Amino acid sequence: MPSSIRFLLNADEVSLTDVSPTETLLDYLRLRKRLTGSKEGCAEGDCGACTVLVGRLVDGALVYESVNACIRFMGSLSGTHVVTVEYLASANGALHPIQQAMVDQHGSQCGFCTPGFVMSLYGLWLSHENPGRSEIERALQGNLCRCTGYEPIVKAALEVTASRPSALFDPLEKARTEIMAKLWGMQVTERIEIEKDGKRLLVPASLSDLTEILAENPGATIVAGSTDVGLWVTKQMRDINPVIFINHLAELQAVSVSGTDIRIGAGVTYSRAMDVLAAHIPGLTPLMWRIGGEQVRNMGTIGGNIANGSPIGDTPPPLIALGATLHLRSRDGGARSLPLEDYFIAYGKQAREPGEFVEAVTVPSPDAETHFAVYKISKRRDEDISALCGAFLLRLGETGLVETARIAFGGMAATPKRAKAVEAALVGKPWTMETVEAARAAFNTDYQPLTDWRATAEYRQLTAKNLLTRFYLETIGEPQELKRFAAGEA
Repeated sequence: MPSSIRFLLNADEVSLTDVSPTETLLDYLRLRKRLTGSKEGCAEGDCGACTVLVGRLVDGALVYESVNACIRFMGSLSGTHVVTVEYLASANGALHPIQQAMVDQHGSQCGFCTPGFVMSLYGLWLSHENPGRSEIERALQGNLCRCTGYEPIVKAALEVTASRPSALFDPLEKARTEIMAKLWGMQVTERIEIEKDGKRLLVPASLSDLTEILAENPGATIVAGSTDVGLWVTKQMRDINPVIFINHLAELQAVSVSGTDIRIGAGVTYSRAMDVLAAHIPGLTPLMWRIGGEQVRNMGTIGGNIANGSPIGDTPPPLIALGATLHLRSRDGGARSLPLEDYFIAYGKQAREPGEFVEAVTVPSPDAETHFAVYKISKRRDEDISALCGAFLLRLGETGLVETARIAFGGMAATPKRAKAVEAALVGKPWTMETVEAARAAFNTDYQPLTDWRATAEYRQLTAKNLLTRFYLETIGEPQELKRFAAGEA
C-alpha cells in the first residue's frame, strides 16, 4: 500500500510520507519550504492572502484554479500541481505581466495581500481569454485589501487584459505538456494510508474502496473541499481523526442531465456545477455567485454543503424547494435515496447511517411555467454566511389558483426546513396580494428563529415574510411596486 502523497510544487516533484491529516498547504509552504509569498491573514478562507493555484486533470485537460492554502489540507493534493507566487517571475528576475501591471498601476501599498491578488488574477488570466470588469471583480471576491481601495488592482487586471501578451513566456503554458505527463503518473490508483503522531490520513483508490474504508472507520471525517472542515481545525482545534480525502474520486465528480433531472456528484465543486445549473435552473445563478469567493467556489462542493447538515448552508433551501433527491451509499447497505428534506433531522443530526456517505443529489429543473427564486440575506454581499436564505417555487393552475407551492429556508430553524404552513395557506388560493398578506402570518407557525450575531429573531421573521411578498411582486412583473415595497412605501 502506498504511503506517500505525490504532487508537483512549482517545478519540483514532491513525495511526502510524514504528513498529518490536518497539515494545511499554507503551513507546509511557509514552514517547511520557506515559500513565504503566501500569507496567513485569516486562517479561514476569507481574506485571500494565502491564495495559490492548484492544477488538476479534469476530463483529460489540465485546469488551474485559485484556492485558499490556509484551509486546504495536504492530503487532498495527490496528483495535483501547486503553483505559488514565487513561480511567476522569470529566472532572470523579469516580472510576470500581472505582477508588472500591479506595479505600474500602483496596486500594492503595504503588500501583505498582494501575492494573493496576483495569484487570483493569474487564475483568471489562465482561464479567460478576454475577461471584462465583471469577471475580474468576481475573480477578486475572495481577496481583501485594506490599502488600495481595489480600483488600482482592477486597473492592473484590465491593463493585462488589454495588452494580452503572448502566453509562450508563461511558465505554465511552456511546460503544460510536461506537467500533464507527470500528473498522469501521480494519479491515485491504490489506497494511500499515512499515520503521523497517532493521526491517520486515508486516500481511497476508488468509490468501492471508500465504502470499505468507511465500513472499517465509521467515525472518520470525510473531506472533499474542506471549506467547512478546514475551519474545524484552524479555528475550533477539533480532532477530526481519521480523515478520508475524496476530492480526487472521478466517480464523485460527474454532472449529468437526464430529461429534466440534473444529477450532481458529491465531489462536484460549485464552480464546476455552475454552468449546468445556470443553463437549466437560471434562478440559482445569483445565489451561486454569492457563495464565498472564487477560491471557496473552486474548493467547496454541493455534496459537502449538504452532508454537514448546517442550518445556514446556502444550497439546501433551494434544492429542497426544487424537490431534490439525495443519494447515499455504504458497503453493507448499498445505495439508497431519500427526499433531501428528510435528510435533515435535527441540529447536528442527519439521516446518515454509520459507514454511509453522500454520493450524489438529483435536482429536477422547473419548467417554463414554474416560478422559482432564491434570496440570500447577509451583512456583506460577497463572502458572507447567510443570516437567512429563502427559496420559493410556485406553479399556478389554469384558473389562476396556486397549484404547487414549495418554500424552504435556512437560518430560520435548527435545520434547513420547509415552510409547510405558509405553503398550505397559498395552495388553492388565487395568487394575489391578499393571499400573500394572509399567508405571511403562517411564518410564525413554521419558524421560531434564534437571535445571534448575524441577525435577531425579529429581523429574520420579518425578512422571511417580506421575501414572500418580494417573490409575489417579481412573479407578477411589477418592478415599480417592488421598488416601492423595498423602500418601505408599500
